[in-house]
Amino acid sequence: MHKLMLATFSFLFLLVADLPSTSQAVDKPAEEGAEGSIPSHVLNISKENTYPNSTQDQTILEPSELTRELMEHSEEEITNPELIRMLNETNLKPSYTAIGYRGLIYMGHWPLSYNTKETSINWEYQQINTNQLNNIGGDAPKTMNYHQETEKHIKGGLTTKISNSEDIKRMMLLKAQENTKLPLSFHTVIGEGTKKDNKYGIPAEKVGYLNGYAPAVNEKGTVTFGEVYIELKGWKKSLVVKNVTSQGIGAWIPIQDHVSFSFQLK
Repeated sequence: MHKLMLATFSFLFLLVADLPSTSQAVDKPAEEGAEGSIPSHVLNISKENTYPNSTQDQTILEPSELTRELMEHSEEEITNPELIRMLNETNLKPSYTAIGYRGLIYMGHWPLSYNTKETSINWEYQQINTNQLNNIGGDAPKTMNYHQETEKHIKGGLTTKISNSEDIKRMMLLKAQENTKLPLSFHTVIGEGTKKDNKYGIPAEKVGYLNGYAPAVNEKGTVTFGEVYIELKGWKKSLVVKNVTSQGIGAWIPIQDHVSFSFQLK
């Protein structure tokens, strides 16, 4: 009879142990990479999130015919959506009879483009939650699941202070989204009461800890600045960029509606 009870308990323990668990993430450093593959211990909570995050899909602004004509004659690449928008709104109609006319219109000092050098992911960027279940003194296995106890705001940003930061953040966001194919935002929220049905087994005489982390993309590269002019020579028009400089820049950009889990038994 004793052997039968022992065998039954062992069978029940194995059933609980086979439940989905991310215990393999324990003592595992934050993974990095931008291949678009999401580790098994990182779950999508977009449907369960009690806070409705707004989508941050960025549309690529198409240059107008005039803007394309101006950029074709520029020696510098221009990808800044805000600068392209301003050029799209520019209206130039020089007369074909304006022989000998010359003009130079100053458009301002702009971040022209952003070139990425490295895109990586920290799946444990910021801890957002801890659930605990105490089974000390218990005589049978128990299970627990993720439950967000407080509302959490996860914010990213540039790693250094720089002029025209909003333009640069938008260019970096576009490039990071292109490289990772993940939903990204510089500010995302996980609402209080958000739950997930993933279950974790806690044997008798153990305490289970389920830690939740918000992941984020680390984007690094170079931004190019320059003074932008529109030059008019008679009826011809072109874009001239002067005093070009470059600066290294980095940013942390949180991944929306995803949580990385680490499960521990003590």
